[in-house]
Formats: sequence, structure tokens, C-alpha cells
Amino acid sequence: MLFAVICDDKPGALNVRKETRAEHRAYLEATSVVQAGPVLDAAGEMCGSLVIIDVADQQAADAWAAGDPYAKAGLFAQVAIRPWNRVIG
Repeated sequence: MLFAVICDDKPGALNVRKETRAEHRAYLEATSVVQAGPVLDAAGEMCGSLVIIDVADQQAADAWAAGDPYAKAGLFAQVAIRPWNRVIG
């Protein structure tokens, strides 16, 4: 089942994102990620994440999000995890 993991960074946390990015990317590559990328602010700086994962259920999606190195580093102000239906792509 596909889930969209939509994350907003805490204000002023760009350095946390940059310092943790390699570990986060390795996590994405080692897990059930279908598509992923940073959300950008008006200045073009990374300020959040959008990740599409393919897992069994909501519990597995919640566990995936909790295991993300960005989440463990305290980067996110808010995380929404929602079932997602691919229509195009």
C-alpha cells in the first residue's frame, strides 16, 4: 500500500537537514521508498520532505517515518502520513 509522508522542517533547522542528509538518503535507498524529494521554500532552500513509500499498512508507515534519520534528529515540526493512490506515473 502506498503512503505519502509529508514533513515540514522546524524553522531554522536547515543545518540539521544538511548534517543528516547522507544518513537520510541511505535510509531512503535501503527501504521501501517509491519516490522522494525535498520541499522547497520561496528562496529555493529545502524546508521539508515528501516521500512516497510502499508498505503493508498505516502501522508500517508510522514505523518507517519514525525510523527516518531526519525524524530521529528532531528536524521535523510536523509529519503527516496519508494513504496515497497513484494515478499518473
